[in-house]
Amino acid sequence: MYKQNSFKRESLRFKHFSRKGYSLFACLGKEVLIGTLSVATLTYAKAEGISTRVEKADSTTQTTGKAVMLDEIDVTGTRAPLTAGHAARMVTVLDSEAIAAAPVQSVNDLLKYVAGVDVRQRGAIGAQTDVSVRGGTYEHITILLNGINICDPQTGHNAFDLPVDVSEIERIEVLEGPAGRVYGTSSLVGAINIITRPKHESSVDVRAEGGSYGYASGSGRINLKSGKWNNQVSGSYQRSDGFQRSASGHLNSDYEGGKAFYQGRYDDESVTVSWHAGMSIKGWGSNTFYSVKSDEQYEHTNKYFTAIQAETKGGKFHFRPSIYWNRYQDRYEFYRGLSDKSSFNYNRTDVFGVNLNSWFDWALGRTAFGAEFRNEDLISGNLGETLDNPIHIHGTDRDYTLGLNRSNLSFHLEHNVMLNRFTLSAGFIAVKNTWNEMPFKIYPGVDASYRIGDNWKVYASFNMSLRMPSFTELYYKKDGHNADKYLKPEEMSAVEAGVKYIAEGVNASVAVYHHHGTNMIDWIMDTSLGDEAVWTSVNHTKINALGVEASASLDFTRLIPSQRFLHSFNVSYSYINQDQDREENIVSLYALEYLRHKLVSGLSFSLTECIKLNVNYRYQYRIGSYTNASGETFEYEPYSLVDARLSWDKPSYGVYLNANNVFDKDYVDYGNVVQPGFWFVAGVKLHFKL
Repeated sequence: MYKQNSFKRESLRFKHFSRKGYSLFACLGKEVLIGTLSVATLTYAKAEGISTRVEKADSTTQTTGKAVMLDEIDVTGTRAPLTAGHAARMVTVLDSEAIAAAPVQSVNDLLKYVAGVDVRQRGAIGAQTDVSVRGGTYEHITILLNGINICDPQTGHNAFDLPVDVSEIERIEVLEGPAGRVYGTSSLVGAINIITRPKHESSVDVRAEGGSYGYASGSGRINLKSGKWNNQVSGSYQRSDGFQRSASGHLNSDYEGGKAFYQGRYDDESVTVSWHAGMSIKGWGSNTFYSVKSDEQYEHTNKYFTAIQAETKGGKFHFRPSIYWNRYQDRYEFYRGLSDKSSFNYNRTDVFGVNLNSWFDWALGRTAFGAEFRNEDLISGNLGETLDNPIHIHGTDRDYTLGLNRSNLSFHLEHNVMLNRFTLSAGFIAVKNTWNEMPFKIYPGVDASYRIGDNWKVYASFNMSLRMPSFTELYYKKDGHNADKYLKPEEMSAVEAGVKYIAEGVNASVAVYHHHGTNMIDWIMDTSLGDEAVWTSVNHTKINALGVEASASLDFTRLIPSQRFLHSFNVSYSYINQDQDREENIVSLYALEYLRHKLVSGLSFSLTECIKLNVNYRYQYRIGSYTNASGETFEYEPYSLVDARLSWDKPSYGVYLNANNVFDKDYVDYGNVVQPGFWFVAGVKLHFKL
C-alpha cells in the first residue's frame, strides 16, 4: 500500500504518470499528488497536493494483488512547474486502472462517468459522439492526443475518432473551465487530454471480444524496449450491425472501423524525445443524426495523426518544442449510397502546427513563456470559397471546388509567485487569426490557492477564452441547413471557487462557477415556419451559466484495511442553470440544450482475490427539446442507467463481461436517435513478456 513516509516536502515520483509537457497538469503550472485507486466510477483524482505530508509508493502488493512498481518520473506541471500542493484548477484524472475497470468500449463511454462532462452518444461503441463540458457544446473543448491539439476545424462531431484503442490509454485528464491561456482557440470551456505511452517492458498484448448487435472487436500490440529507446506498434478492429433499422428495413446504425498507432520514445540525461503516428478509418450508419428527413444517412471518415515532441532537462532555461501534422477526410451521404438523390459531401482538412513552451526561475518567482503557430486548410465539395484550381477527389469523378485557409498565431506569458501556503499564478494569451482579419486579442487568467492545515485547501480563479467558428458553421448550406459565413468568434469568461479535502482514504471537493459567454454559436430552427423551416447557424448575444459540482470518494482498502471485499465507493454530482433568452417556436441543436442535473456513482468489490465486480449508476436530466419527423416537439425526459463489469484478472490474462443499460431502459439523449437497450460484451485479453 501507499505509505506516509515523512512530512518533508519533496517531489513525488510515479510510474504510470508522465511529466511530459503534453500533460494537462504540465500546462496548469502545478505539481500533482495522485493516488492509484481501483474504482468502479471514474472519480475525481484532483490535482490536490494539499498536505505537506508526502506519500511515496512502494512495491508492496495491494489488495488487488497487483504490485505497484514506480518509475523515476516527476509529476510536475508547467507552463511553469510548481512545488507540491499549489494546484488551483480542477482536473479530473481517469487513470489506467480505472479505465480497465470500467464497462466501456470507447473513450466516449469512459467520459460518461465524469459528472462535469456531457456525452451525447449516437448509438453504441462510440460511432459518433458529441462531448462537452459544463454546459458548453461539442465545439467548445480542445481534444488533445499526448498534448497535441487534434481538433478538426471542419466540425467537432468526429473529434473522438482516435487512432488508439481504449486499452492503450495510460490516463485521461479533463480540465474544466476556460483554458484560453493554456490552449488558445477551441478551449472555450475546457480540454480533454488522452495520454498514451509505450510499455515499460518488451511485451505483446492481444484482446478479443464480442457481444450484442453483432458486435466484434480485436486488437494487438507489441512493445520493444532497448536501453534509452522504446517503440510500440498497435492495431485494432471493431464492427457492429447496430441496434435498429430504417423504415425501409435497412441497417442504419451499423459500424465498422480500424485503427493503427505507432509511438516511440528516447530518454537520456539531457533530453526526452517522443513521437507518434496513427490513423483511424471507419464508416457508420448515421440514422437521423443530422436531419429527420432521412433515416438512412451514412458517414465515412479517415484520420491521420503525426507529431514529434522534445523536452530538455538541464540548464537555467527549460524548453519543450513540438511539431505536428494531422489530416481529416470525410464523406457524408444524406441518402446512403444514393448520390443521384442527394450528392455526397466530401471534405479534407490539413492541420499543421508548431509550438514552443519555456520556463525559468528568477528572484521574483517562476516565469513561463512561449508561442504557437497553427494553420488550418480545408478543401471541400460544399464548404468554403471557390478555389482557383479545383482538386480531384481520389476515387471519384468529382473535384474539390471550394476551400478555406486560416492561420492562428498565439503568444503566452505566465508568472507564478509561491509563498508558504499561498500561490498566485497569473498570465495571458494573445491570439491573432487570419480569418475575418481578426486583430490580436488578449485573454487573461489568474488562479490562486491557499492551504489550510494538512487536509484542506481553498482556491479561486478567473479565466477568459475564445473559439473560432468551425468551417461547417460558416459554410454548410445543404439538406435543410443554412450557414452564416460572417459568424463572430465566441468568447467566454468564468470565475470559479472551491474547497478540497483529502485525507487517508477520503477525497472530497465542492466547486461553484459562473460562465458568461458572448456571441455563442448554435444551429436553431423556427418550427413555426413549417415545411420552410431550416437549421440556421447564428450568434446568440449571451449565455450565463451558474454551476455547482461536488464529489466524494472512499477507498475502503485504506479506511478498513482488515477487509478485502469492498474496494471503493464514489459519487459525483453536477448542477447547471443557464440564463438565456428563449424565443417561442425556436428549437436549438446544441447551445440551448444542456444537462441540468447529472449524478454518477460507483461501487467496486473484490469477490475473490482475482474476481472483481464494478457497478456504475448514472442519472441525467437534460434541458431542451427535439422535433420528430411529424413536426411534433418533445421535451427530453430524465433517465437512469446501470452498467456493470465482472472480471477475472491475472498478470498474464484476463476474462471479463460488460453489461450496459442493465435494466433495459428506453431513453433519448439526442434528438430522434433512440439509444440501445440492454447489451453485453464478453472478452478475453492476453499479456506476454518478451
